[in-house]
Amino acid sequence: MGRRNEHTREELRQIALEAAEELVAAQGLSGLSTRKVAARIGYTVGSLYMIFRNLDDLIAQMNERTLDALHTRLVAAVAGQPPPAVAIRALAQGYIAFALNEPNRWLAIYQHRLPEGETVPDSFSEKVARMFALVQQQLMLLCPQRPPDDSILASRALWSGIHGICILGLGQKLEAVGGHSIEEVAGSLLDHYLTGFALPRQPTPS
Repeated sequence: MGRRNEHTREELRQIALEAAEELVAAQGLSGLSTRKVAARIGYTVGSLYMIFRNLDDLIAQMNERTLDALHTRLVAAVAGQPPPAVAIRALAQGYIAFALNEPNRWLAIYQHRLPEGETVPDSFSEKVARMFALVQQQLMLLCPQRPPDDSILASRALWSGIHGICILGLGQKLEAVGGHSIEEVAGSLLDHYLTGFALPRQPTPS
């Protein structure tokens, strides 16, 4: 690993984020610190604070990289432009596979809490919205007769459902409710939800 004078500011940011990802992958978010990152890349903690405002800033940028990696995985899952119902299942399977293969990096997205008074960066929110949009697009193709707001809401409902199944599965909670796999439970959710979504919209009771 090169010393501090051998890297530009951007290069240092990249190697620090890569080191943070490696630490989180091995030890979870609780095992991450600026001291560990600095030691891993051969720099001082002070050098990191010339690049990142604090540890929270480093984690936020690391999590955005994880969202980019997840988005790339999901885009690849529907690259062949399968029928909408198939595409939605492929997106769910891609999300589940990422969570199972990169559990600590995936969990870090949801475990990190900014200090009181700080807001989530716009760039983070935009990356999350970009993933919702993948599902929303397929729902609109599946049921073009429905208004866009229905697909927006449904994309968030489905995403929340699949996410919850992943959380329960990773925590081995599904074993306590029948021993079904993450994939089986997710498949049941999708089958029933998409069947209902494809039905004519029922009028709202007055």
